[in-house]
Amino acid sequence: MDHHVETTARIRHDEHCARWDVFEIELDGPSDGNPFIDVELGATFSDGQRELRVGGFYDGDGTYRIRFMPDIEGSWTFVTWSTARSLDGLSGDFLTGPAAPGLHGPVRVAERHHFAYADGTRYLPIGTTAYAWTHQVERLRAATRRTLAASGFTKVRMCLLPKAYTYNTDEPELYPFPGSVAAGWDTTRFDPRFFRRFEEEVRALRELGIEADVILFHPYDRWGFAQLGRDADDRLTRYAVRRLSALSNVWWSMANEYDLVEAKSEADWERLAGIVAEEDPLGHLTSIHNCGPFYDYAKPWITHCSIQRVDVYRTAENTDTWREQWGKPIVIDECGYEGDIDQGWGNLTGEELVRRCWEGAVRGGYVQHGETYLNDAEELWWSKGGELAGTSPERIAFLHRVIRESPTSVFDPLPSDWDAPRGGVQDACELIYFGFNRPRFRDISVPANGRYAIDVIDTWAMTIDRVGVTADSRVRVELPGHPYMAVRLTRLPDDADTGESGEAPSVLT
Repeated sequence: MDHHVETTARIRHDEHCARWDVFEIELDGPSDGNPFIDVELGATFSDGQRELRVGGFYDGDGTYRIRFMPDIEGSWTFVTWSTARSLDGLSGDFLTGPAAPGLHGPVRVAERHHFAYADGTRYLPIGTTAYAWTHQVERLRAATRRTLAASGFTKVRMCLLPKAYTYNTDEPELYPFPGSVAAGWDTTRFDPRFFRRFEEEVRALRELGIEADVILFHPYDRWGFAQLGRDADDRLTRYAVRRLSALSNVWWSMANEYDLVEAKSEADWERLAGIVAEEDPLGHLTSIHNCGPFYDYAKPWITHCSIQRVDVYRTAENTDTWREQWGKPIVIDECGYEGDIDQGWGNLTGEELVRRCWEGAVRGGYVQHGETYLNDAEELWWSKGGELAGTSPERIAFLHRVIRESPTSVFDPLPSDWDAPRGGVQDACELIYFGFNRPRFRDISVPANGRYAIDVIDTWAMTIDRVGVTADSRVRVELPGHPYMAVRLTRLPDDADTGESGEAPSVLT
């Protein structure tokens, strides 16, 4: 609706907004000069108890916008502030109602090493990477949306800026700045069309229940965007965060492979992270991703560890150690890719990627998916999105089904044998994972606090077989002698009727 005020500016906004949805103020303002840098604009929002300061942005053609995500129900008021007299001191109010079905608010860290939505609903990051999918033609973007809708993934890593790399050499249709490589970029202005397309795709992900892990900077560049300079970096960061921070499904990744962005120092990353925090009043999750050395994940602005593999073979096996070291959720965003390209990081079998996901999960972390199967069109999922060809996604979804069946819907590491990690919920639901080992049987210790159902899980075939119930402190479980097996012990209620005679079945000795 239009909300008319006694001023030279025209202001429009809705009277109602759902909790955790986007409330937007649209204003007509000055278009002469360079409004991107000449006009500063924002609003102070109040729910009667708090005041939150939110920056606005110029969207071209004389239009300014201020976006806000109300996090509680009830009445809100706002007052604008601006260096432009016609945009300063405008006020209004709106009513926030219940969240729309399926909208749970932004994801937060929960219980130190895990995640939950703002309303308390458990969130498991079942993530994938499609770096440049938003910069592709509509045919590919539509295919990516369809694939994601059917995939079970709950997070996508995606670059704000175009990316130039092997199998990703197409020129994007839009750029963040007006200009060209030959003529130069006017980094004091932005092309709103570029940002509108990006945020439209972030909104589309939100409708699918998928988090957008937005990578602000990266080193893979042929346009000069990786070395814009301090002032342009700051303007770009501020503009992007002001446009996107009202979307509940946004995560911030300061960089993909920060240590390869040679034009930026640690001081630069700290300054840019400060801008993100300043411009994001409700504090979305924020991290920074490595190629070689880790960033200092103890920094207070870092909410979780975003990690790339540290060894060709061993990465997920470090999950429990990193949990203890950093005291934050461990998200291994790149542990290798299922695929068949020539690079060692991009030609894992589906079996090996799934094994790494289970290894990380049993150790209390979250190993993410990636795919790099070569095709004639060179439309690899990891770079351009499109369609998935691998065998791992459904099996990663099966892993997370098993995790959700635990009493807490998360796994934590538990005291383990030297050769097989154990995780889950202590004295309630404990899982032992054998990885690429293939025992014919295993003697397993059982918690001494009741009766436990014993399940043999084939993590590749995605089967769960109940093989017995025991109250003994140690039991031998027969196994099929092939890899990727797990045994789950689930405590039964004291009055549970298992239908057992009290004797162990033949698979238990």
